[in-house]
Amino acid sequence: MPSTSDTGVFLGVDGGGTKTAFALLTGDGELLATALAPSSYYLGHSIDLVEEVLRAGVTAVCGETGVAPADITYAFVALPGYGEVSADLETLNGIPARVLGHERYRCDNDMVAGWAGSLGTADGVNVIAGTGSMTYGEHDGRGLRVGGWGELFDDEGSAYWIAIRGLNAFARMSDGRLPAGPLHERMTGHLRLATDHDLVDVVLNRWQGDRMKVASLAQVVTAAAADGDTACAAILREAGERLADLVLATIDRLGYAPGEVVPVSWSGGVFASEQVRAAFRGRLADAPVDLRTPLLPPVLGAALYAARLSGRPLPSGAVDRLRTHATTVPQGGDDA
Repeated sequence: MPSTSDTGVFLGVDGGGTKTAFALLTGDGELLATALAPSSYYLGHSIDLVEEVLRAGVTAVCGETGVAPADITYAFVALPGYGEVSADLETLNGIPARVLGHERYRCDNDMVAGWAGSLGTADGVNVIAGTGSMTYGEHDGRGLRVGGWGELFDDEGSAYWIAIRGLNAFARMSDGRLPAGPLHERMTGHLRLATDHDLVDVVLNRWQGDRMKVASLAQVVTAAAADGDTACAAILREAGERLADLVLATIDRLGYAPGEVVPVSWSGGVFASEQVRAAFRGRLADAPVDLRTPLLPPVLGAALYAARLSGRPLPSGAVDRLRTHATTVPQGGDDA
């Protein structure tokens, strides 16, 4: 293991609705270890879940290296749902101290890890589209969130948003209100429906409208669009446009000067769709933005941000070094 006595060692945690990723870096950009733990999304569960997941992940990632939690120079813990229940903030902010044995850390929403990874902690805007959707941007020391109000009345362009529209299209196809396309056959096979109306049983009865399970159906919509389903293609096109609108609103509120070029990137499973990416780019074609392919996954962004918060930012070449691990580190966040 590389010596960390001079360079320090930094912990990044990227929490999500389906899993939580951990990464330890040295101050010169060497990846020491990674680990994966269950979801840290505590809303609807006990807040104790967060400590259980952090403890398991920190134990695993430190166990691989021999670095004791107390020897971690600084940690950034990105948690889903952070900031959405103000009464929980004091409790959430205190949890890592019990796990690490010190207070050299900061907690925030997982959107910050997405931004830090995608843009390497540079000023600009990152849009996240997984189970939910939101943007996070920084400009001249100011951070701003837009979107992410939840699946019931927002999260436009997210996997849940796409899935709900796909389910609506399936229902209309079944009724004859919409010409049947590849979605009908794909959804029937994916959910093993004996009859079309069994969809109600699966989604509302068996799943109880579970957010993650519903959002997973976005993959069925995407596959049907690739098969030529025009209704699904329209859903994905609108998703990309709604995500671009989040970016435009963020840029406007961050106070960039007119015409100033803004770095913009993205993260989350929805952007695996070429049709979503194409619509996203098209909506931003006339905007003063510099669209950048994400540099690093969120968990490495979280560790990078931990170093910056400590006052010991990693050298410029460290991001390039970490990019060699971008496709092999475990992904936190959501599967959708």
